[in-house]
Amino acid sequence: MVNPEIPDLPRGPLDAYRKKASFDWKEMAIFMSGEDILAFKRHLFTALEKDPIFARQPGEDLSVEKKRELTFRRCKQLFRYDFLPQEKVVQNPWMHAVFNSCLSMYDSSLMAKYMLSKGVSRDAGSLLSLSVNMQTFGCFALTELSHGSNSKAIRTTAKYDPNTQEFVINTPNIEAAKFWIGNLGKTATHVLVFAQLFTPDDHCHGLHSFIVQVRDPKTLFAMPGVMVGDMGKKLGQNGLDNGFVVFHNVRIPRENLLNRTGDVTPEGHYVTPFKDPTKRFGASLGALSTGRVSITYTALTNLKLAMTVAIRFSATRCQFGPSDDEEIPVLEYQLQQWRLIPYLSAIYALKHFCRSFFINFLDERQAELGREIHAISCSSKPLSSWTVQRGIQECREACGGHGYLAMNRLGDIRDDNDPNCTYEGDNNVLLQQTSNYLLNWVHLKHHGEQPELRAAMLMADSKALIWKLPLAAYRWLVCFLLKESYAKLTQERALRKTEFEARNNSQVYYCHSLALAFIELTVLHRFHDFTHDEDTPPSLSPVLQRLAALYGLWSLSKHMTTLYQGGYLCGKEPAELLHSAILTLCSQLKDDAVALVDVIAPPDFILNSPIGRADGELYKNLWSTVLQGCHVLERPSWWSEFCNDKPVVGSLQAKL
Repeated sequence: MVNPEIPDLPRGPLDAYRKKASFDWKEMAIFMSGEDILAFKRHLFTALEKDPIFARQPGEDLSVEKKRELTFRRCKQLFRYDFLPQEKVVQNPWMHAVFNSCLSMYDSSLMAKYMLSKGVSRDAGSLLSLSVNMQTFGCFALTELSHGSNSKAIRTTAKYDPNTQEFVINTPNIEAAKFWIGNLGKTATHVLVFAQLFTPDDHCHGLHSFIVQVRDPKTLFAMPGVMVGDMGKKLGQNGLDNGFVVFHNVRIPRENLLNRTGDVTPEGHYVTPFKDPTKRFGASLGALSTGRVSITYTALTNLKLAMTVAIRFSATRCQFGPSDDEEIPVLEYQLQQWRLIPYLSAIYALKHFCRSFFINFLDERQAELGREIHAISCSSKPLSSWTVQRGIQECREACGGHGYLAMNRLGDIRDDNDPNCTYEGDNNVLLQQTSNYLLNWVHLKHHGEQPELRAAMLMADSKALIWKLPLAAYRWLVCFLLKESYAKLTQERALRKTEFEARNNSQVYYCHSLALAFIELTVLHRFHDFTHDEDTPPSLSPVLQRLAALYGLWSLSKHMTTLYQGGYLCGKEPAELLHSAILTLCSQLKDDAVALVDVIAPPDFILNSPIGRADGELYKNLWSTVLQGCHVLERPSWWSEFCNDKPVVGSLQAKL
């Protein structure tokens, strides 16, 4: 099957592997994404490539100020294009996630700035009749200097004054300064602030969100009572300006309270549709769950970029061989296959999971996401971002010295992905929410209740068919860890520990491992079913099933200690068989690896990596990029001192 609308890839050294592929990469691209999504991507990528404002050079070294200026100008241009109007999102909500991914492939900072500018403003509805341009809106002012994930401990207050019908926003001390506000830095004029709402009787009604003006939109000077500033250079994503803000008796109109979860009457009485404060608090933080779902997919984008570079490099980089006069591509080496191809299987497994989970998320959104959806989102973000983090580093090392060159982008990809491990909650803390949910399910079962848990189906017994072995082992693993974690928690409680201490002492080797095993099983189960579905084309099923088997066995191999500890495995034979199966699958997928990255790779302009270009002309592209660098053939500005002012060895030693 050949689709004429998908451009052919350029001819070159990579053809040797492309001809060996067991499937048609264009057919796979259409099956995995759909023709409408592929057409949208081509339109977006082509527009960016043709627009001079998006032009760039591999490895260009720009100052933080210049990066932010370029990101600002490019963000303005995106608003002019309006690639994704609201009606398109309504027709196909998944398009929003795809758009984020496409922008992130070009530049993570640009994606973040544009989506924060547009997304926060849209979520704020009509912006309460404020004349706020979307490009001047900051992100959620949630996190405070002295805490991260503990949203209930936020100290910023908003007290209602019925005399003026205003809220008075205050930051009690510097430790409560709002910190890590995206898109704020030196430009945003309005910010969405999370604060504890107080009515005139000094009763606290919990966390609510407010729109607060922090700068004059005509001058960008801070508003009275507001101290707002930039946080400075970060490890990555320096095109996005993050900032801080402190409030001292800042007054805002009553209408600036976003009242979906609660409101205050003009007289100062609090009203809410939620009788349960816990449910109201959860609804207030609903946007964080949305963010976790999004991060799960956008983090995966970084691994797609890194894997495209590493696989194409490995297929064209020749090193050593069976004889002195013959060198072979490093992709032929077992060690290189073992290092890279499992991460390629992870891309396909997580890609399908993200899309199917996104559909579940939309279905459950009106019911406050559902506790199960929330539990999965709290573990899918850690699994995705950690897998990507490790995979990018493996790609960097697999490309040797060439991978260390900034122009090949692997360093930027690694740095830009790192925030995904802490966005919307630290990964390790988030996993506790997933394990708490699973343990609560066991608690209800022990007390004779039948809680709804569709994920329980994942832990049901299954026939030990060969292609189900990873699933069967994972089901046992999750059940074992659930049992052990519940027993550990019960033991800690029996020692008269507080509930906080009991849960805190049950994390390492128990609840933490349980949450990760649960989400790995969830991803594997969905991908396995997808690859064996009757709608999957027979021409694509074999390679997809190999990817599913590899992902399952590779992920399972990290839990070998627990499998032996619990008695599921014994003796050396099971470990030997598992290792042998992983290596066999890597070898079988080796000839398909280039075609598999062709399916997920963006155009060369977007990838922006000489060693990862689609033509496979590794050395020509690398050499050309080096020569196009700034001042590469010139003397350094300090050449005269180097040539003429030689140091006298020992001249600075004491003479006495």
